[in-house]
Amino acid sequence: MAAVYRLLRCGAAARYPARRWLSVRVDATFPASLAAAKRDPGGRGVHWVFLGCPGVGKGTYASRLSQILGVPHIATGDLVREELAASGPLAQQLAEIVNHGQLVSDEIILRLLSKRLEDGEAKGESGFILDGFPRTIRQAEKLEEVTEIDLVVNLKLREDALLAKCIGRRICSHCGGNYNLASVNIKGENGNPDIVMAPLLPPEECASKLITRSDDTEEVVKERLRIYHEMSEPVEEFYRARGKLLEFDLPGGIPESWAKLLRALNLIDNDDKQSAAA
Repeated sequence: MAAVYRLLRCGAAARYPARRWLSVRVDATFPASLAAAKRDPGGRGVHWVFLGCPGVGKGTYASRLSQILGVPHIATGDLVREELAASGPLAQQLAEIVNHGQLVSDEIILRLLSKRLEDGEAKGESGFILDGFPRTIRQAEKLEEVTEIDLVVNLKLREDALLAKCIGRRICSHCGGNYNLASVNIKGENGNPDIVMAPLLPPEECASKLITRSDDTEEVVKERLRIYHEMSEPVEEFYRARGKLLEFDLPGGIPESWAKLLRALNLIDNDDKQSAAA
């Protein structure tokens, strides 16, 4: 993995340009069972990528899977927000980019990701689930040069539901927990099913401490979705052409989607069915 970090640092030197309820195309090779996915402590963990529009739930599902598989969940969005919370010229530059709904440049993302991977290597981490990277073809090409990606999970959700979810997002200023006040109930049309997502409400101790992310306004979210469709969807085709793309249309919120996603990934053993439903 050390080569990954060296080449990511090199890449940072250059700035690049920036229906059915379940639709799965599985050309990728991934574990045939949960037991196969849980590697020995000294072995190589999974190398997975989560794609999808802003607000689709990449972080939620990637975080849950990271706990099951014993590999770190690395969200480039979190890396950016951590840097935003710091002081200095990079934080000011990032604030200007994020508040206008623009994509952070490859140079900055590669710099932050390189540092995160180096820190993980020093702690003995093996494998990863990347969330929010790659977002461009050039990022995907750079990642392919330095490490083999096993599987790319592409989460999909209709845009009106995405918009409602993004605007409803809240963060607890005290504990950092993520919640969502949106109650999504969209009638199906043109053969598509209804989309129903219950709010993810905070516990009582967090209810008065909720804050809204500065980039979760309707105007900014729409701009982020436009940029995603323009620049990031080609990344889906990049991995589809390599037979590594798993497309998953979310049928609803976590209770409706979690167990179905585990089944699509072949990650439910008989003794794990009960925990999958939790």
